[in-house]
Amino acid sequence: MTELEALISLNQVPRTGPVRIRRLLEFFGDAVSVLKASPGDLSRVKGIGPETATLIASWQEHADPSSELSLAAERDIRILDRAHPDYPAALRDAFDAPPLLYVWGTLEERDRHSISIVGSRRLTHYGRDTARKFSYQLASAGLTIISGLARGIDTAAHEGAVAAEGRTIAVLGSGLMQVYPPENMDLATRIASGQGAVVSEFPLRTPPDRQTFPQRNRIVAHWGSALLVVESPARSGSLITANLAIEANRQLYAVPGPIDRPTSAGCHQLIRDGATLVTDPSQILADFQELPLQDTPDLPARPQPDLSPEEKIIHAALTGNELSLDELSTITGQPVSTLAVHLMRMELNQMIITLPGQRYRLRGLF
Repeated sequence: MTELEALISLNQVPRTGPVRIRRLLEFFGDAVSVLKASPGDLSRVKGIGPETATLIASWQEHADPSSELSLAAERDIRILDRAHPDYPAALRDAFDAPPLLYVWGTLEERDRHSISIVGSRRLTHYGRDTARKFSYQLASAGLTIISGLARGIDTAAHEGAVAAEGRTIAVLGSGLMQVYPPENMDLATRIASGQGAVVSEFPLRTPPDRQTFPQRNRIVAHWGSALLVVESPARSGSLITANLAIEANRQLYAVPGPIDRPTSAGCHQLIRDGATLVTDPSQILADFQELPLQDTPDLPARPQPDLSPEEKIIHAALTGNELSLDELSTITGQPVSTLAVHLMRMELNQMIITLPGQRYRLRGLF
């Protein structure tokens, strides 16, 4: 058995988790030795009681590393341990670092120039537009956007980066064969197909539950050089993620909202507690030059937007017209899913305006 197979097996055993696996590896030296240990020896490790020791000693009843590796290969998913050169440096030294990362897509050296963006699942139009704007401009400037692929602000953040043709990493609270929420499967595919990666620490078939999401959030908090909270009520998982980022010595930013809206109460609390108030992405970029993971003096300048051939067709269709998404699809011959991506990019570039009822028109200057 290889060390990777042994780690996969440990990761599949119930009641292990990153902290216990790290302690086991420190005690026994490697994962293969852990799987060979007796229940008595396993119980000598801090945090490993008799029940967990019995589960680990009977690992073959719970784990199938060969099947896991085969499934990963079939789906073009890589499994990285902490010693792998592509394993993110920002996560490697954390006391609860994931022992394994399942990666669908690519991780690149430039991804260490990154910022995490989180917020409420129940977003408002203000939150959606703000998350897309910040993500689009930060991704255009060369930063990789880290978020959790959840409904709401997470989705808007990933969409903004994709529309900017930048890079983004989606960290799941489930296995990669259980993408959640399911309606974001198309977005996950776009990310993994050339604009970043979809990543999980969980075995491939792991479903989402109340325990997996907090585990996911700590990765989002630790991975980015900074964390931006766009929209959050007073009680939100985003605030927990923000506290994890502070504990990891990450710069924390928060976007203010209307003072009478409970949807922004969490952001206002963060600002009162010391988070940096930001109203424009340029404010983050000005600070980002001095963050510890940034060793280049300048980030790439944001390129001026050009219309793609498809966007030129959309522009022509909207000239003098106000059209719905379905009407645009009929006129341009573009599928609604593809059209939505182009429209988002044009909106973020301030070429078009979205009206109620998913209707669109050109902005005055265009």
